[in-house]
This record gives sequence, structure tokens and C-alpha cells, in this order.
Amino acid sequence: MMRVLAIALVAALVLVGASLDTSAQSDAPPIKIGYAISRTGPFAPGAQATQEPSYILWAEQVNAAGGLNVKGQKRKIELVSYDDRSEVETIVRTFEKLMVTDKVDLILPPWGSTANFAVAPLADKHGYPVLAPTALSMKLVDMKLPNFFSMLPQPYVLMAAAADMLAANGVKTVAVIYMDDVFGLENIAAFEPAVKAKGIEIVDKKSYPLGIKDLSPVLRAIKDKNPDAFVGLTYPPDTILASKQSKEIGFNPKVFFTAVGTAFPLYKQVMGADSDGVSGIGSWSVKTSPAAKAYFDAHVKRFQKEPDRWASAHCWAGLQILQAAIEKVGMDRKAIREYIASNEHATIIGPVRFKGSEIQFPGTVGQWVGGDFEVVWPANRATAKLVVPKPAWK
Repeated sequence: MMRVLAIALVAALVLVGASLDTSAQSDAPPIKIGYAISRTGPFAPGAQATQEPSYILWAEQVNAAGGLNVKGQKRKIELVSYDDRSEVETIVRTFEKLMVTDKVDLILPPWGSTANFAVAPLADKHGYPVLAPTALSMKLVDMKLPNFFSMLPQPYVLMAAAADMLAANGVKTVAVIYMDDVFGLENIAAFEPAVKAKGIEIVDKKSYPLGIKDLSPVLRAIKDKNPDAFVGLTYPPDTILASKQSKEIGFNPKVFFTAVGTAFPLYKQVMGADSDGVSGIGSWSVKTSPAAKAYFDAHVKRFQKEPDRWASAHCWAGLQILQAAIEKVGMDRKAIREYIASNEHATIIGPVRFKGSEIQFPGTVGQWVGGDFEVVWPANRATAKLVVPKPAWK
């Protein structure tokens, strides 16, 4: 199902692409903004849920308003994009082409921690600022690349919030699985000390490779240990796989928490009523702000599908910040970088400021509640009340 949906969306995006070349419609030259994104391969479900639709919607909205105001002149956006096929070598090669051969004015980031880890040093070398909405990597932050900005709070922030939620709801034991890549490794490294500091015992811990097709042996072993909570530091296909196979074997702990993909509309489409009570990483809902609701409605109208309730809004916030920088300082990339680094920015997720590469934004937990994905932790960010214990699988 994920492959069919991804292919359908890619077809729609290809048709849209031609309409974004607006250079013939204005006397001012267009601003060429380039990116490579996963339209095929294992990263495609995430990339097509979280990033590329927002890139297209933003460009269309800006162009419909006459373009970006650059030093008093309206300039429209021309998107220059490629399929990176979820291959790191292709990602690096394509961004090199965009910056060196295509000579785009600006770039937009790829999807996922692994891809951003590969691209960020290259973008910094060529002086292109990057506002990355799907990069969770303290290694990237520790590299202190001046042009790199993470739009998501880092693993130690997110995992501390998850640990707080577990402890506050009486969890004493937890089992965890994690993707054997940058995302999984950094998040498990943050999760372990966070839960141990709360007195929670990790009774089982297993890694798994990208592209895994069967998690049932691991899940059966975990079920035998009867943990209070299950945490999957998973990517979208594995989030759904772990959920479906847990239902099949009757594994239904007090808290069932999965990572990337839990907040995707696809999760509810696949899991149906079984989505209710499943927790995961999520940071916004339509109740977060009027601007968040407006973004949600525009996304649904344009693509006939909902954005995800985690990184989609952070992606849109990054585009808002980029737009504000351009309209304030013009097209000089160094000046854009300085503006991003030095100011507080109004966005649909609230005021945003950076400390070095890190966004100053709290860790949050989301949950499917009554058929919608809501922020449920911490209380001062919650748009609905956390449901614990998780209801039984239907």
C-alpha cells in the first residue's frame, strides 16, 4: 500500500513540476531553489509525507502572491528537483550537481538523518544554508557547521520527553527496538540513560536493518518478557510492520510507542481503529495555532491528504524562516545564514530561535486519540489528554 501511495503522489508531483517554472511570467529572474528528495526507495514514504508536498505548496503559494519580495522586486520561485532514490551516493552526487553545475540560488534539504548527515558538510562547503526538518543527529550538531540548522529538537530532548511520559504513567519496564542507522543509533544512545534516570528497566533491546520484512521473532521474544511499555525507534515501514505484527501476536503493552511514521496519516489508513492509543513522536496538531490549521487545510486541499503531525510543520516553519530571511536581507547566502542564526522567528509551531545548529523547542509526545493525532505530552503543549493504558487491538 505504501508503495502504491508513494507512486501515486510522485505522479502528481511530476505533473505539478512543470507549473512551477515561472520564469516566463515575470520580468525579474526566478529564484532557483534546488533539492533532491526520495520519490522511490525506502525513504520515499517519509519524504513524500513530510517534505516534498510542503516544498511544492510553499512555492505555489509564494508564486500566487507574486513571488518573494527581494529588495523591492517580486521574484518567483523555480523549483529544480530530482529523485535521490533513497541512495546516499545519489543524494550526495545530486546535491553537488545542484550547487556546482545547476548553480541554484538556494537548496532545500533531503529527507532523514542519514541523508542530511551526507549533505550538510557539502552544503556548508559551498556556503548554502540548510534548514533541515528531518535531521536527528547530535553528530551533525557537534560538527558545528555554520550553515546547518536542525528544525527538530535532538534525540536527547525527544527521548527525555518520552522517558518523562513513561515514568509519569507508572511504567517500570520497557523493551526497545531500533533501526541500525544514524537515527536509530543516536536515539537509543539518548533513550537508555533517559529511562534509567527514571528508574525504568530496559528488559530487552534489539537492533534491526533497513528494509526488514519480518519483526515477529523479535516481537515474540519481547512479548514473553511482558514489559509495561514497548518503544520502537523506527522508520515509517517498520513503524507499521511492528504495529501490525504486534497485533497479530497479541502483544499489547500499557504503552505502545513508535517513532517516524506514527504521526503520518498513512498510519491511520493502514491501522484503522487500531491506531487509537498508539503513541509516538509528534509535535503539533490543528489545535496548535490558527496558522497550523491554515497549513493543514491548504495541504489537504492541494494534495487530498493530510500532512504528518510531526516534521511536516517543522518543514513548513523552515520555509517560513527562509522566506523571511530572503525578504529581509536579499539573496546573499551568507547574509541569509546570519539572519537565521541571529533572530527569533515567528512560525506555525511558535517562536523559534537557534542555539548553534539546534532549534530551541521542547521534546513532545503525540498519540492517536479519537481518530486524530494529538500532542499529549508535556501538559503545557498538549492538545488532548494522554490515554494510558493503550486500548486492546481491535
